[in-house]
Amino acid sequence: MTLSVCFVTAELAPHAKVGGLADVAAALTRLLHDQGHRVLPCLPLYADLDRDGVTIEPIAGLQGLELAFGAQRYGYSVLRGRRGRSLPDLMLVDCPALYARPGFYGNGPDEHLRFLLLCLASLEACRRLQFSPDILHCHDWHTALLPLYLKSVRVADPLFQRTRSVLTIHNLGYQGVLPAAAAGELGLGEAVGMLDAGELAEGRINLLGQGLRDADVVSTVSPTYAKEICTPEQGMGLDGILRARGEPIAGILNGVDAREWDPATDRYLPWHFSANDLSGKARMREALCERLGLDPGVGRPLVGIVTRFAWQKGVDLLFEVLPEAVSRGDLALAVLGSGERHCEEFFARLAALHPRAVAFRQGHDEELAHWIEAGCDAFLMPSRYEPCGLNQMYSLRYGTVPIVRRTGGLADSVKHYETTSGEGTGIVFQDADTGAVRWALSRICGLYADREQWSRLVANGMAEDFSWDRQFERYLELYAGAQQKRS
Repeated sequence: MTLSVCFVTAELAPHAKVGGLADVAAALTRLLHDQGHRVLPCLPLYADLDRDGVTIEPIAGLQGLELAFGAQRYGYSVLRGRRGRSLPDLMLVDCPALYARPGFYGNGPDEHLRFLLLCLASLEACRRLQFSPDILHCHDWHTALLPLYLKSVRVADPLFQRTRSVLTIHNLGYQGVLPAAAAGELGLGEAVGMLDAGELAEGRINLLGQGLRDADVVSTVSPTYAKEICTPEQGMGLDGILRARGEPIAGILNGVDAREWDPATDRYLPWHFSANDLSGKARMREALCERLGLDPGVGRPLVGIVTRFAWQKGVDLLFEVLPEAVSRGDLALAVLGSGERHCEEFFARLAALHPRAVAFRQGHDEELAHWIEAGCDAFLMPSRYEPCGLNQMYSLRYGTVPIVRRTGGLADSVKHYETTSGEGTGIVFQDADTGAVRWALSRICGLYADREQWSRLVANGMAEDFSWDRQFERYLELYAGAQQKRS
């Protein structure tokens, strides 16, 4: 059965990418297109949008439009972004007043309006193109009001009579909370009365919470995270809404784009390798050490970290443990990331104290991220919570042993290695504290010294398959379930 899917997102790789949402949006829209489904991906025409390979052109009937949010009126147009026959065209919402600024996200007083306009413009594009979606797939707080917009228009517009909404949570920590006084700015018209009365009484509007109430189907990006967010401990105030839906939240693990992340073909690597021939990985280790000015000594594991420095990622759990391990000569570090200033300062100090054992590069460098995955022996992810995570899956493909905390998608994708059975793909620790991290690093150093166990551990990881082709079938099942819903 051929589906029509309107896919509304704040990010889509490689054109607008901050995190995993962009990769999911790119993979799902490509796979829908590949399999002959009709897909309409909609996103803002940001000033910083990567236009490489995109031909942008106007669409007749979608120029010079206007939307009102309370007293504010915004002119906008919808443009078509052609990317060749192998990828679906993009619907790019052009509103200079909201999108002509640096970056993809901000913290200005109109931040919510930037994405509410995206939502309503996407519905208008469907109308004017006579694109009648079976599924309206929205993501995170940015597009979480779409299910409510859909409810309000579905009653009167035959185009949307059979449309069902799917809301995917990529990170419950970001919810889009507004003061209750902003209700008149949401562009809901008479449907403003459908906003959650309890939230309004508390003086706020929670856009993600509203979407979780109104969406026909809710999903998230790993099975374990789907269970975790329904608990008071990790529900971040929305667990009651999730439990009240009366059905399990679908947890579908994100996949890996094998075109971008394959050590045998990776365009960023000077040396390639595979599970059958790891000689290229040894060369990548030497090349990475030379590039970063590290001592390439093979008696200690080279541990990689590529992350956003935030409380969620558990970087502060390393402040005591890493200096100890580096000072003893237990391991070396290759770190790439940015974020909270005290974390950046920590890694900068550690690298200055141990320049031949620790390298820190601030910011993001896509090529270096690939080099770290390919050239390191192990990869450290001490997250307090992790909806899915992708680097642990990249690491498995690249023969780089993941060291992770047992949470969310990390728990679903990495199995703790047992020396007695020779089964497992990484080191998994339970608690978010320094003692657990210290134990995990000690464990990885011990395994690295035992070449037979290490070789088996690496081979186990490289045999895993987290390709998008496998995960895509779960989304088709999710869409089928949504279509069976009746409003």
